[in-house]
Amino acid sequence: MSTTTAALVEKALILGKWSSQIPDASIPVVEIAKRVVDGDFRAVLTSPFAQKLFRPSGPDFDKGLGEIFDFSSALDESPTYDELYRLCIAIAFLHAFVQVNWTGPDLNITPLELLSSGPPGTTTDQSLDREATMELATGGEPAYHLAKHPAFLRFAQLILETPFTHVRTHVWWKLRTTQLHQRTLDEPVAHVLAYEDQLDSLASFVANDPHLLGRLLLERGLLHHLFSQDKVAADYFVKAARSTGMEYELTGALGKRTKFQVKDLSQLVLLAESHLEEDPEEIKGGIAPSTHEIAMSSDSGPEGTIAGNMKVPETLALNDDTLLEQTEFTSSRPKDSTNSRLGHIDPSDQPALHPLDQCILLSLCLNVKNSMPAHGLTNEQMAPYVSRVISHPRNWSVHTMALLLRSRLESQRTRTVERSTFQLQALIDQMPTDDSTLQERLVHFHSIPLPSKWEMEKELALRYMSLGVVKSGLEIFERLEMWEDVVQCYTSLNRADKGVSIVRDLLEGRKEEADIVLTRGKAGSTHRKELQDTTREAKLWCILGDLEPENAEEHYQKAWSVSKESSGRAMRSLGGYYFARENYAQAVASLKKAVAIHPLQPRPWFILGCASMRLEDWETARDAFGRCVAIDEEDGESWSNLASMYLRLDEGTNKKDNVDEDDRRETQGPADDDDDVAFLNGDVTGRKIHQLQNEDQKPASVPFSNKLRAFRALKEGLRYSYDNWRMWYNYMIVAMDVGELFEAARALGRVVEMTAEKVGANAVDEDVLERLVDAVTRAPANPEEAQKEGGDQYDVSNPNEGHGLYKTVLDLFERTLLPRVSSTRIFRAYGRLLKWQSRWEEALKAYLDGYRCSAAGTMEKGETSVEKWRDAVSEVEDIVDILQNFGPRVEGFNKYKWRSQARSIVRTFIARTKDFEDEPEWERLMELQESLKKGGGLTVRVVVS
Repeated sequence: MSTTTAALVEKALILGKWSSQIPDASIPVVEIAKRVVDGDFRAVLTSPFAQKLFRPSGPDFDKGLGEIFDFSSALDESPTYDELYRLCIAIAFLHAFVQVNWTGPDLNITPLELLSSGPPGTTTDQSLDREATMELATGGEPAYHLAKHPAFLRFAQLILETPFTHVRTHVWWKLRTTQLHQRTLDEPVAHVLAYEDQLDSLASFVANDPHLLGRLLLERGLLHHLFSQDKVAADYFVKAARSTGMEYELTGALGKRTKFQVKDLSQLVLLAESHLEEDPEEIKGGIAPSTHEIAMSSDSGPEGTIAGNMKVPETLALNDDTLLEQTEFTSSRPKDSTNSRLGHIDPSDQPALHPLDQCILLSLCLNVKNSMPAHGLTNEQMAPYVSRVISHPRNWSVHTMALLLRSRLESQRTRTVERSTFQLQALIDQMPTDDSTLQERLVHFHSIPLPSKWEMEKELALRYMSLGVVKSGLEIFERLEMWEDVVQCYTSLNRADKGVSIVRDLLEGRKEEADIVLTRGKAGSTHRKELQDTTREAKLWCILGDLEPENAEEHYQKAWSVSKESSGRAMRSLGGYYFARENYAQAVASLKKAVAIHPLQPRPWFILGCASMRLEDWETARDAFGRCVAIDEEDGESWSNLASMYLRLDEGTNKKDNVDEDDRRETQGPADDDDDVAFLNGDVTGRKIHQLQNEDQKPASVPFSNKLRAFRALKEGLRYSYDNWRMWYNYMIVAMDVGELFEAARALGRVVEMTAEKVGANAVDEDVLERLVDAVTRAPANPEEAQKEGGDQYDVSNPNEGHGLYKTVLDLFERTLLPRVSSTRIFRAYGRLLKWQSRWEEALKAYLDGYRCSAAGTMEKGETSVEKWRDAVSEVEDIVDILQNFGPRVEGFNKYKWRSQARSIVRTFIARTKDFEDEPEWERLMELQESLKKGGGLTVRVVVS
């Protein structure tokens, strides 16, 4: 067999479609590959080659499956043939597992039929499956114990772990196996794939084939989606769309959504167009159906039949008295068609999409849900993606996924929740039927996140719970033996004691699960009889710990010991338990074990960082928060705490860990030092710049490099916590410290916008404001002189000094501060800024406004505080001096007017404070008043505030 033929066979296996270009169908390995593509798994797994591979190494079946069978045995003298045989058998196992647990119809082979020599009498299908279930548990997470024939998945794993050197696509099948393995676990265990580099190499190899590249990128994105790594997943989804050439755009078009709607309104619509070449085999039966044909087919029988005699799952009608079945677009063009590359598409009659492009759209729809909060707007944005796919069914599995997503979206609305529930039930009921071929169900299976049968039933039970039909949901959970959900059901029924009783019965053997009942009484070794699925038992102990807080520590420790120190959940729970009780040392010890097992879960890292902060272990806390933002860069709170840790670390620590920081993308960091952490729970009124430094710590102890890292971290964190005023405040302080005054001004504006309504002028850090004005006014007022004197420092293009900062600070006053708050220092700072620009009249007005807000301007009769009165006297003298200095420079503000205003201020103040006539400062007031009356010269003082 030539290299070209082998490559075509590999491609056919990946795409799930046999190509007519593949010659030599009489070659045994080619025949085996074709049977795999056709879905004839029994023929493949009972073939002589599979029998040779599944010859037990000995009569002892009490070992692990990897020890019982040698999957590296040579099946052919040709290395290429040998690897292709093993790959085909692994794929047959994998897809047999998919068939029996995901797509249906029922499977016609069991694990025991594979053994080439008779197994010991004690070996049964159940014992093989039970062993496989235990081996599939990973990271402390058990595999679902009622999954059918998990031995098939385990066999596929073991075969793909053998060396492959001639078949390049084996790593792709490892990716698919990993996805299925993770979806079999109770909760996915995020981890870094050891074969990421091989996947990158394979992507480069298939870069010229959009069908293969699009699938590979999409499947990699789906794995990251499974791990809740939404940003990475979104990047892969967008790359997949680009690789296939699909164009799509979310826009608006005029239309109607209700039967009684008279006026056309703008409706959200997704315009999309495929550019992938269609497979002639796929469309030879006819073109893709129109939306009308789909609606007609849904009424004709239990399953819809579309052009080409392809059957799709039943699409239930809404049958609502108000809502239309689907949006009726009355415009043949989107509203902004002139600026759109897809403006030629009629929203009501869009072209059919390639099935792969439909899969990409559904994945993009999932990303909308993951990256946005759960509210009506999110549903409105997701619905057009789903509608675009449902409008043109092209594949059984893809259409099933689209209907499932629509069911989820409609579960939130009163008028659609009924169809949502019935549609979900219909999708579950169709699984075991043979309304479509197995090949059609599998061809795009790996390109969509289609749930397993038990996951769909669980979703139906949760739907019943949300509708208040608790008993029906409880029955499903009990049948599925999902005990954690059963406990939650009883808790919602105010019967938590019943939940505790069930868990205890399971742990003590008074209640047995289905797989235990099936294998009970079977003969076997003492080791086998004593061996239990310790991972599931550990999970039950964790559930019991959640239910009994008074004994939680004991139960979590028991789960840890039962699992042989492999239960990440036990250590996460124990760490949280200690943290809540302020036992930070033990919390850190427990959480370190938890993150060692599950290094890609951000929450344990975050709590570890918080606990380390309490212990003043700044390095551990920094590393923990650094891991948080590396896993989820949209975690604004972790960015903030990371910055706090940077401001706690000294120069020596910084040098020691310099390489680590570079590897962390020079982690941009938020928040300030530990004072800032305390400030996060404090009051905005008490924060001052000098508080950045510890009282017993010299300012120089925090190196500038760490301050800069803290600034960058805060800047990054604010992208995802834009409405967190505390982070903005911390950002302002650190920005001032590193000389980023433009950013400090922007941050001060945001703090005032968010807090002024509640705390008034206390929202303004007046120290920061005055330093901003200083930075502007220290430069000469004339831009040319400033350029000559200060060079680049006072350049207009420098946003942090002089004229470059002036407009920012002026806007801060006029657009943000003055419309919201008022205080003496704010008005004086504003006056200084205007004075710098020789805007005398406006500056004088600002100073007068500041006087009116001051103690002197607001002092009433009956004041008894001498100190306050003395300060007020100084304020009166200040404003008189300002009037004398600025008054003559204001056009139209003649000598008589400024003196009159000054006399009025002094006279009013004296009249209100006659109770202080015996004080020494009273004579100063009398002299000031007398000099203003006579019009004589006043002693001119330099006004600096």
